[in-house]
Amino acid sequence: MSKAEKGMTLGALVMMIFTSVFGFANGPVAFYLMGYGSIVFYVIAAILFFIPFALMMAEFGSTIKGENSGMYKWLEVSVGPRFAFIGTFMWFASYVVWMVSTSSKVWIPFTTAFAGSDQTQKLSMFGLNSTQLVGILACVWMIIVTLVSIKGVKGIVKITSLGGLAVTSLNVVLIVISGIILVVNGGHLAQPFDHILHSPNPSYQSPIGLLGFAVFAIFAYGGLEAVGGMVDKTRNPEKTFPKAVVLSALIISIGYALGIFLWGVSTNWQDVLSGNSTNLGNISYVMMNNLGVEFGKGIGLSQAAAISMGNWFARYTGLGMFLAYSGAFFTLTYSPLKTLIMGTPKKLWPKKFTELNENGMPSYAMWAQCALVVAIILIASFATPDPSAFYNILTLMANVSMTLPYLFLIYAFPKFKKKEGLERPFEVYKSQSMTMAISVVVFLLVLGANVFTIFQPIIEGAGARDTLWMIAGPVGFTVVGIILYQNYVRRSKAE
Repeated sequence: MSKAEKGMTLGALVMMIFTSVFGFANGPVAFYLMGYGSIVFYVIAAILFFIPFALMMAEFGSTIKGENSGMYKWLEVSVGPRFAFIGTFMWFASYVVWMVSTSSKVWIPFTTAFAGSDQTQKLSMFGLNSTQLVGILACVWMIIVTLVSIKGVKGIVKITSLGGLAVTSLNVVLIVISGIILVVNGGHLAQPFDHILHSPNPSYQSPIGLLGFAVFAIFAYGGLEAVGGMVDKTRNPEKTFPKAVVLSALIISIGYALGIFLWGVSTNWQDVLSGNSTNLGNISYVMMNNLGVEFGKGIGLSQAAAISMGNWFARYTGLGMFLAYSGAFFTLTYSPLKTLIMGTPKKLWPKKFTELNENGMPSYAMWAQCALVVAIILIASFATPDPSAFYNILTLMANVSMTLPYLFLIYAFPKFKKKEGLERPFEVYKSQSMTMAISVVVFLLVLGANVFTIFQPIIEGAGARDTLWMIAGPVGFTVVGIILYQNYVRRSKAE
């Protein structure tokens, strides 16, 4: 049997892409921000971003292989080492921002698992308000995770994989319970299906708001850069891989569309989501709680019993999401950092950063990362008194920082295609004109989505604070990346 025949089948590859990309929480967030209109954005993002970008990553991954292959090597071969380092450093920075955001948000499912609803906004102690106290808890979480990760995390990751199963089961709960509610209510939707592009959320009703939502649609298809390394593990990749990408894009966008529609079966936006306590941090638990309440009412339970059922739905969601967050957190505390340090020239880093401990972890670099995350959390939590604003800013910061590195990869792709002397076992974009046209469209889509997200608060008169927070991360990390690289160049010349 040849290597091509031994690789992953179409079904296995589609399943792998689906589990890497599809996120349960993206549905509630989309419904909260854009209502049914988010379905249109998710479908457009699948066609204009997911499919072309995944095929680009597949070409990168199949052509530039090897032990240290990855974003840095792709960008270095295509453009050059300086561009590669700054792009890879921005990719790493996106995970730092993710840790800032998630270490604060992780307390929402934690409190929900015990109380049946988000309790973080009711916390206060030692004269600290809820946002400040959550910030301190987030710092404690970051320190504990770093401490445990340095010693190795295999056992914990096995336990937290249960969280992944629990979150996956939430999709089944949503489909089955919403179907029962729809039948019981005689096909009546809680949220009327009219004016599909008119958002029930006041912040997303203007043209700028609509365009600002595009970054959420792109973010919902995140994780595609990891797919690039799967080409040489696929059976008959020339035929199988493009089919798998298109098929998984179709399945994921249908999954998102179905999920968003089903949330409208149980959730009326004005009645359930318009309150000040609902935000981008707790939206999944609010809507799952409401799903349980509506199900209880539908099957004839008393008001008290229906509320109790809603709390149990929220508890199950909270427990699953907490375990899933924990699993991701323990992995992402060391994986991007290790990839950055081991995948770039060692001379770029202070000597201690490149040293691995007995567990194969860059412990000194991990403590430096921990200190940076703690500092950003403290600044963000003490500078933002309103809890809802705090979680909303954290979510927007994470979305922007996680999608910006895509711009480096998309910009490099036409240059990569022009490079001669590379063995290209897998090619979809055969002509340079086709490559250029698709790259420009995808680049402008990602750039435009981020620009509108960043400047939406200023354009709509909400002040510059949110915009400054979203700009601060990318600009700050770009400056740090340039300084590190310049020091490396200076040291290399001196030697």
